[in-house]
Amino acid sequence: MTNPLPNRREFLQATAAGVAATAIAPAVAAAGPLEFNDAGIPLRPLGRTGEKVSILGLGGFHSTTKPEAESLRIIRRAIDEGITFLDNAWDYHDGLAEERMGKALQEGKFRDKVFLMTKCCGRTAKEAQSNLEDSLRRLKTDHLDLWQFHEIIYDNDPDWIFESGGAIEFALKAKEQGKVRFLGFTGHKDPSIHLKMLGKPYEWATVQMPLNVMDAHFRSFQHAVLPELVKRGIGPIAMKSLGGAGNIVSTAGVPVEDALRYTLSLPISTLVSGIDSEKILDQNLKIVRDFKPLTAEEKTAIEQKTRLLAGDGRFELFKSSKVYDGKVHRKQHGFATEPAA
Repeated sequence: MTNPLPNRREFLQATAAGVAATAIAPAVAAAGPLEFNDAGIPLRPLGRTGEKVSILGLGGFHSTTKPEAESLRIIRRAIDEGITFLDNAWDYHDGLAEERMGKALQEGKFRDKVFLMTKCCGRTAKEAQSNLEDSLRRLKTDHLDLWQFHEIIYDNDPDWIFESGGAIEFALKAKEQGKVRFLGFTGHKDPSIHLKMLGKPYEWATVQMPLNVMDAHFRSFQHAVLPELVKRGIGPIAMKSLGGAGNIVSTAGVPVEDALRYTLSLPISTLVSGIDSEKILDQNLKIVRDFKPLTAEEKTAIEQKTRLLAGDGRFELFKSSKVYDGKVHRKQHGFATEPAA
């Protein structure tokens, strides 16, 4: 493997320094968009990859919750409107999410207009190979722009992927063969697991994680992980800006524009948004096209309003329960595939 990470002692020292810095300064300085595409969507660099992507990404899971015709229309419209970052995963809707996205890309001849990402659920080299073959077939493409290890949410997931015969072995081969351009990982459970994955001997291109107004106060990825990514030039991909089921807006009462602007004002590359209708697409497009980063005062005001609500994790059940853990990964670890809250 090339470009190995620092040794464990150096990594822990650097991580501690980064966490300490966030304790005495605003979490991370806001990052404004650098330019706009022809559709008026702001673009940001995807870490050190040399790529620039739309700051709003289309989530593959939610765009597949409607009948096929509507689902395909949402995907095609999102691309026509300037969204270039497409999210998906091998297990979403048992493969249907990738199939529909592949159909939309093929019919619209959109493949060269987007940055296509999907996720690998396998933990062994054999499983990873099978996942990639399925994903390429469903997405109707010969390569992925980004392939991420999905749901790194259990303490032993990083070790499992990097052990002899682990999924990283195949992923590196796939990258050498041009089937995958960049590698990253995702997870929603605990910042410490992300830091463990970051401590493995590979320089990731991207890391995906929950970032929202509640995260600032509870098991915070913003405070513990994001500074490390910025320091290393790894592209941060945000998700769950509304709490996973929109309850930050519907229950906590945070206006959707405040919730999205808060996350977009962090130094992220893109925010994967769960867009399940053209109404939500129009709403999010307007917010992004009109986007101005929050001032320090605006950010502090939002955090103060949510501080007492956030501390017990009720608005981030993906951290504090197994409700959001995917069936494939629960099965891998021997858990029931339909957990109680």
